[in-house]
Amino acid sequence: MMTAPLLPPRLFTPRDRSDYLFALALVALPVDGTVIGFYQPFWTPISPWLLVAYCVLNPRLLWQSARSHAPLMALPIALFALSIPGWIVFGSHANAVLMSLSGVIAVPMSIVALYIAFDRKHLSWQESIRIIIATYWFAFAVGVAQWLAIRIGLTNIQSYFSHLMARSYVETGAHWAGAHARPQFLFAEPSYIGMHLFGVLLPLFWLMRPHDSVYAKRLKHLIVVFAAGSVLMGSGVRIVLDSLVALIIVIIVEFRWSDAAQRRKGTLLLGGMATAGAVCCVAVPRLQSIMTHGITGDSSFFGRIYQSLGPLGGIMEHPWTTLTGFGAGNIADAMHEGSATAARMLTLLGTDPRAATNWYASITPNTAWTMSAYTSFITEFGLIGFIAFLTVTLRFVTRGSAPPSSTATPVSVRHSPSTTANDRSDSRITAAPGTTPRPWTKLTICWLVLLAYLYLQFEGYAFAAIPLFVWSTANRRHCNPVVISKSRPQGNATTDIS
Repeated sequence: MMTAPLLPPRLFTPRDRSDYLFALALVALPVDGTVIGFYQPFWTPISPWLLVAYCVLNPRLLWQSARSHAPLMALPIALFALSIPGWIVFGSHANAVLMSLSGVIAVPMSIVALYIAFDRKHLSWQESIRIIIATYWFAFAVGVAQWLAIRIGLTNIQSYFSHLMARSYVETGAHWAGAHARPQFLFAEPSYIGMHLFGVLLPLFWLMRPHDSVYAKRLKHLIVVFAAGSVLMGSGVRIVLDSLVALIIVIIVEFRWSDAAQRRKGTLLLGGMATAGAVCCVAVPRLQSIMTHGITGDSSFFGRIYQSLGPLGGIMEHPWTTLTGFGAGNIADAMHEGSATAARMLTLLGTDPRAATNWYASITPNTAWTMSAYTSFITEFGLIGFIAFLTVTLRFVTRGSAPPSSTATPVSVRHSPSTTANDRSDSRITAAPGTTPRPWTKLTICWLVLLAYLYLQFEGYAFAAIPLFVWSTANRRHCNPVVISKSRPQGNATTDIS
């Protein structure tokens, strides 16, 4: 009996033409700092808007998915309602409102897009991961090219990237780079490297590892090379801190702390990470300056402090905004209202507030940013909005723990006749019989803690990290320990497991 030869894997197998838009959104994941993207506070992403368009082009599935994700879909409406008092008192700014609410809307739409692609259409996760790995390797190669251009002095290449990026760090003397040009890859700024590596790629590694060791290993290699390369090329201080925090989280996830031998190994590794952190504080000049001179030891670090103090000072001036916020798009108003209070706080901290007050005065509704998701969100929507977002988001962690049926529940994977054998190694993925997913596993808690840390210095509402977390926890019954068939179907016959 002759067996059909193994064919090379397809790059992407769509179910209909709209799926190419989903694939394009995967390609655009690391492209969030170019002049091509849609402007948001301090970044210009492309991927979220492609995911929104993907949902719109699948209206029937969008409607079905929206019904099962009703609390998430209603959240933007609630945030709009919370903004009305702030708009009445402080006014509204059309462009700023559009930037804010579009970012908020992109979150549930991105979750629904993942649901449509993988739960309804059953697109190949292997093909999707392959696309993501390839596009992030391309982004890393761009960073290497930028670094070589900076080191060798290839001014034409530096000038090209300076015109391509919305905020350029690759050309010495540029407004954002100052005297020290550095590679920024395709990101809005070098400090966002950790958001991509540990907000997107590391969780994908965790999700893929039970299902496909090959792709998990490729993701691990990508993360390690990207992080190490970023540090060696001097891309910034935050990637050093983010890498240390992520390694601590990984150690906690990987070891069984109930086992004495593993507990000893894990404790030794955590001690090693603490030592590495201390060494970094001495060896990295910017960190050493912060340790020596406090918050004024580094201008970027100092800026992140006063960028949040301004709007928080505005909340202190108008206590009622603690509940409902200043309204979507009104971060600049909060800064202007709180500039005097922020200046007093900076003076109490023993710093000169003039740089901060000059910055507050220069900010407009279209250029306001805080570099912290917590500051931005609470300033715009208040504690009510923030608690509502947490409640709705964490509800999906519990919802994903609903017990499966008494028998094994297969994950339906449908392959078109043109799907190759290489792409069908995942053709039978079945939940383990009798397995009841737990809502708060160690991995879930560590993943959430990592996200909470990353968003301290990132305010992009529409970034993929939160949608990926919510979608995966909502589908926990498909992400628990699985039994993967060892069989690899041959030929091009259609496989339908349902």
